[in-house]
Amino acid sequence: MNRVASLTDTKIASTVSVFSDYSALTKPRVTSMVLLSAFAGFYLGSSGVLNLISLFSTLLATAFVAGGAMALNQYIERHIDAKMMRTQNRPLPSGKLEPREAFFFGAIISAVGFIFFLSLVNKTSLFLAFFTWASYLFVYTPLKSRTSFSTLVGAVPGALPPMIGWAGASGEVAFAPFLIFLIIFFWQLPHFLAIAWMYRDDYVRAEQPILSVLDREGSFVARQMVLNVCALMPVSLLPTIFGLTGKIYFFGAFGLGLSFAGVIIFSAASLDQRARLVLRASVIYLAILLAFMIFDKV
Repeated sequence: MNRVASLTDTKIASTVSVFSDYSALTKPRVTSMVLLSAFAGFYLGSSGVLNLISLFSTLLATAFVAGGAMALNQYIERHIDAKMMRTQNRPLPSGKLEPREAFFFGAIISAVGFIFFLSLVNKTSLFLAFFTWASYLFVYTPLKSRTSFSTLVGAVPGALPPMIGWAGASGEVAFAPFLIFLIIFFWQLPHFLAIAWMYRDDYVRAEQPILSVLDREGSFVARQMVLNVCALMPVSLLPTIFGLTGKIYFFGAFGLGLSFAGVIIFSAASLDQRARLVLRASVIYLAILLAFMIFDKV
């Protein structure tokens, strides 16, 4: 009996481990941020009573496509990940999964996501989802090894999920979700620069020519953080100016923008000690900003 129980426990542990490895391929924290912004776009694009079935279908399809893109990205960058301490324990560089397993997993769940968009949501959201997926994998990912401008390019697919959500709710592409796109586009730059600075030695080992590698003193990185948060502040007020949100959002966004700018300006003088503070502040900023946007929809 003890042997049978032991074998059962081993099988359960093995199954849990495999599930954990495949789950890690989807980068759950990144995917959760994608889903949050897609939800905001869907909610703001809805008219009348919120269609919960349509919302669930849109988020489900988005989760599959986003998770598939993350898995395929790890497949493409497995040799780079093996050189970086931050990523060397991921399923592929650590040997927990074979490359072909990651490739087929990413390809299959991406395809399932596209099928969900086509059959459960609409063609407009399918087009936007495919464009996001393709630009992330076939434009941004290869550019990371070639130019520091890849950060700007990567901010485009990273900012598209609210437009996918809006299209899922309304079936169309409009000007209003482009405002949310702009907010997330400018938000991503200080967010990613903080990560890039924290792990710049990893990027040096992986020979990735990102800004934190080219600017070893950090003065240009700090200026870019400040410039982008200065652009983010007025852009974040546009939803109220164009009638998408009300006064509560306007003043909330203004206060959040000042606070986020204050954190970046404070941190800019000593990125070695304070880059993580920028990273944490950026996550809090976006989550609260989207919450204000959802709460104060006009």
